[in-house]
Amino acid sequence: MNESATVPAELVAADTAAVSDALDMLRIDGCVPGLRHLSGRGFVAGPAFTVRFEPVREGEAGPAGDFLDDVPAGAVVVIANAGRTEATVWGDVLSRVARHRGVAGTVIDGVCRDVGGSRAVGHPMWARGVFMRSGKNRVRMREVGGVVEVGGVRVAPGDLVCADESGVVVVPRDRAAEVARLVADIRDREERIVAAVLAGRSLAAARQDFGYHQLSRPVER
Repeated sequence: MNESATVPAELVAADTAAVSDALDMLRIDGCVPGLRHLSGRGFVAGPAFTVRFEPVREGEAGPAGDFLDDVPAGAVVVIANAGRTEATVWGDVLSRVARHRGVAGTVIDGVCRDVGGSRAVGHPMWARGVFMRSGKNRVRMREVGGVVEVGGVRVAPGDLVCADESGVVVVPRDRAAEVARLVADIRDREERIVAAVLAGRSLAAARQDFGYHQLSRPVER
């Protein structure tokens, strides 16, 4: 079973750009490349519920993975399917059930199908693309609740998954509070800069006033 995690308040109203900047300052590689935002709106943040699939040999059984009943409300389902694009592991039936049960979103290192149905119910979803062919008897669920890799990024159960229209970022669970504090500082400085510029200050001067360029420096621990 995946462990639950509390999402820090500073991350609830964040965005992936600020989270990415905070990770850069902490020298944490958590940005997942290659995933497209396919459905849902706004920013999502929740603990990872991890699922790993593997291919099956010809003639072997590969039934649909039954894991959704165990996903707690507020979690983000993270499916590691090794980036496969020839068979899907998620469709609109799962999206409809997940949305009804309060699952925060779905991240797939692979493809999904029935994307129109997912969009109709507003279930937030990120994947490498869309394809119609079922994964049944092509892949099978190998593990639930283990450490997985998605786009080269390690995801452990309970790590915080943050996602929006710009993509997906993973925050290690034990660094979440630290990242949240930096995100709050980054967003505060950016808002002050914009306010100063709208009031007549030059962008360069406003950035200097509020220490914007310091945000690119690594944080010493």
